Amino acid sequence: MSFAPLQNDTFLRACRRQATDYTPLWLMRQAGRYLPEYKATRAKAGSFMGLATNVDYATEVTLQPLERFPLDAAILFSDILTVPDAMGLGLSFAEGEGPRFAQNVRDESAVAALAVPDMDKLRYVFDAVTSIRRALNGRVPLIGFSGSPWTLACYMVEGKGSDDYRQVKSLMYARPDLMHRILEINADSVATYLNAQIDAGAQAVMIFDSWGGVLADGMFQQFSLAYTRRVLAQLKRTGTDGQDVPRIVFTKGGGIWLEEMNALDCEVLGLDWTANLGRARAIVGGQAGGPGKALQGNIDPNVLFAPPERIAEQVRSVLDSFGKPHTDRSTTGPTHIFNLGHGISQFTPPEHVSALVEAVHGQSRAMRQA
Repeated sequence: MSFAPLQNDTFLRACRRQATDYTPLWLMRQAGRYLPEYKATRAKAGSFMGLATNVDYATEVTLQPLERFPLDAAILFSDILTVPDAMGLGLSFAEGEGPRFAQNVRDESAVAALAVPDMDKLRYVFDAVTSIRRALNGRVPLIGFSGSPWTLACYMVEGKGSDDYRQVKSLMYARPDLMHRILEINADSVATYLNAQIDAGAQAVMIFDSWGGVLADGMFQQFSLAYTRRVLAQLKRTGTDGQDVPRIVFTKGGGIWLEEMNALDCEVLGLDWTANLGRARAIVGGQAGGPGKALQGNIDPNVLFAPPERIAEQVRSVLDSFGKPHTDRSTTGPTHIFNLGHGISQFTPPEHVSALVEAVHGQSRAMRQA
């Protein structure tokens, strides 16, 4: 496969800890329900899965935010639960209720039936990656993604989203052998899935450990971090264009384990809004010319409900928290990718996203020239 040359590589440069002219920006769930054009496309598709499984619709909604905002990366429009769906658990989305599985995985027989799914069942995802990459025509890089093994397990055991994680934690404490088996299969499935996205044209990949932060200390290391590590160890390092493929790990609530996450074999660590970027930079950012990780995040998504001038103030606070950017193009050093600390709310006014993007790009350029 051949694709158009990249016109804006700022995001990938920051992932590689290379100096950039400004701080690049993309948003978790940037293609989504806060945009009226997304709602119109979803109405045409008839359902969320109708949208996600149709290559043309998935391409259309991935590009919609880029038509409005000068974002520095696109992220595949899909869902983290496509992998367990391909395992045969029967995923559905009821309006206003969120995802639900027809079958859950809570006993020995259900665990014994699990296997790495046939990736042909996820062909619609890989076809969408290639279609989106072509439609981008080199404008910005494309990020592929998956849920983490632990986060997928939460949904598989609970059968849906959860407030207290009672079922999954009960299984983990009562039958750790079964939980480890689920996580092994999930990790190998996620690695195979992300590698297929890389082969289809993804230029960076992200692991969303959305529920890692609900685990107790000690349990996080055993049941989340260890299996994220297992995924990373299997990932391809080179994309279809011969370029390296940066790997991003985001654990919501994971800021307390940064020292341990620093040992992960990935290029970028994502942070939620509870973490201090300056402290994170001191722990994992490294020094100029030495090893380290790029940081991604971490403004509170609810800032986007404030007036534009307040949004600009909070942008300044996040940029100041990270500190003076690395500007020496002859070497690598600490870098920052601006993002939300979690997904954008469906109630966010699109014009406030414009204010955010303008503030990030403008203020971060000015910081480099100061």
